[in-house]
Amino acid sequence: MKEQANQKKESKKIDKAEIKAGDLGVAEKKKEEKKTEEEVAINKTDKTDKTDKTNIVVESNKKKSKKKRQVLKGRANVKCSYNNTVISLSDLKGNVLAWATSGLLGFKGAKKATPYAATQVVANVTEKVKKYGLKDLEVYVKGVGSGRESSVRALANNGFNLLSIKDITPIPHNGCRARKARRL
Repeated sequence: MKEQANQKKESKKIDKAEIKAGDLGVAEKKKEEKKTEEEVAINKTDKTDKTDKTNIVVESNKKKSKKKRQVLKGRANVKCSYNNTVISLSDLKGNVLAWATSGLLGFKGAKKATPYAATQVVANVTEKVKKYGLKDLEVYVKGVGSGRESSVRALANNGFNLLSIKDITPIPHNGCRARKARRL
């Protein structure tokens, strides 16, 4: 039994030595392949000036221009509260293209909820969206602020074709639970 165990140990040692030697051979081959790949890459990028005897490496790093996404149909969400007006334009999937608020434009206090502020917000948003080529809009108006109508009119005046206008202001049906009766 001891002899068999010794033979197994010796065979394992030999196998490990062969594996290590094999790994070294593979590693050396990989190093050689990398060197040849680097030399080929250097040869491709080198452009030598034949009039001068010095080697000048010229690399052309041209950035690929991104294609601007063209969105023809979109969705305008207008939220007019008593304190502010928020307008966001998105594509039909819901990805926001641009947004603006009257507070963002520098209106403060009670002036944020005025119809004039709403028209300025629309002008700002349309300027941001010009690069997408947005033409047709579905308008969804939410809230009871004074900038509702003026923002929709401003969207129409800024060159958008309004396909539909929907009021999505939440309406309570029976509302919240009333307080308990006061006992006297």
